Amino acid sequence: MELFRDRRYRHLFSAQVIALIGTGLTTVGLALLASELAGERAGEVLGTALAIKMIAYVGIAPVVGAYATRLPRRALLVTLDLLRAGVVVSLPFVTAVWQIYLLIFLLNACSAGFTPVFQATIPDIFEDERRYTKALSLSRLAYDLENLLSPLLAALLLVVMSFNLLFVLNAAAFLLSALLVVSVSLPSPHPQTAGGGVWARLTQGMSRYLGTPRLRGLLALNMAVAAAGAMQIVNTVVYVRHGLGLGETQVAIAFAAAGGGSMVVALTLPRLLERLDQRPVMLAGGLLMSASLVAGLTAPGFAVLLLLWFVLGAGASMVMTPTGRLLKQSCRAEERPALFAAQFSLSHACWLVAYPLAGWLGSALGMMSAFAVLATLALAATLLAARLWPTETTEACA
Repeated sequence: MELFRDRRYRHLFSAQVIALIGTGLTTVGLALLASELAGERAGEVLGTALAIKMIAYVGIAPVVGAYATRLPRRALLVTLDLLRAGVVVSLPFVTAVWQIYLLIFLLNACSAGFTPVFQATIPDIFEDERRYTKALSLSRLAYDLENLLSPLLAALLLVVMSFNLLFVLNAAAFLLSALLVVSVSLPSPHPQTAGGGVWARLTQGMSRYLGTPRLRGLLALNMAVAAAGAMQIVNTVVYVRHGLGLGETQVAIAFAAAGGGSMVVALTLPRLLERLDQRPVMLAGGLLMSASLVAGLTAPGFAVLLLLWFVLGAGASMVMTPTGRLLKQSCRAEERPALFAAQFSLSHACWLVAYPLAGWLGSALGMMSAFAVLATLALAATLLAARLWPTETTEACA
């Protein structure tokens, strides 16, 4: 593929894939660690840890985005990888629940700095729209592959090793990611224009984001993705195991169905975006996710649930894959780190709302109520996006 002829991108993409695989192993290991420490309260511990993860994302990303243009990218990314390795290698020594919470916050504070800077580097490598769109598709595909392959790899490794060694493997993955990043010269961040103090730098990305109509539409679509995704991530295990009376294998297959739908779209969308504007594609993704949740009100059997989750994953990818391209079109080059950080923070704020909502509704009111409320939220957010995002997207990067 032509993208991999660029050594910088080849190494960065490899670093991303390796780090994601390692992170997927830690996700499985963390669930088992919570079960060992908390027993029947493992779900409560994991839910709290997930909320802490979102808080770290929402709070840290804008701060990093405000200062990213003042720091050398390669040194920053390598440092954050090394810090992440140090955190995960500490997890096998955890003896109390509060220690899980502390380490999860530190780990995801580093990730909240790493991800926006990494995302803002790619458009500086591929300035032309066509190759950048392909790079976005590959990045989306990497996340989907992690969702599909990491749980399977973890299951195979647990046959021959303790779950604590999954954390060690994740630390090794972060170290390898750091080596790949340090092996290439990255484009220097574009310097910001002078003026403004600390607060001005912190709010620049948010102000730019919320002041751009199509990005306000994107924020609404982020809420639709979070509503649909939270229903699928939080309640699949409850619906399949307790609602349908099936086993762990069927739970894994149900998760894979959503990842499969997302992968199919990530592979086909770049060509589609050469002919269509991204606005109707992304809005159609919101409608697909909403329709999937509405269909859940029929209390589907397992086969139909797989179809619904496949459609939901496809709709989510239709929204998320073009997001980087939309951000690039909405700012000057020197504003990219701050704007990508704002997207990272605001999108995870949506998940911070959706995750506990999905869990509480499913537990307190039942699956059908959860389907109904989250379908309504996803549809309302999609309709709001259509209203906020002008049909003619001629906004300049001024």
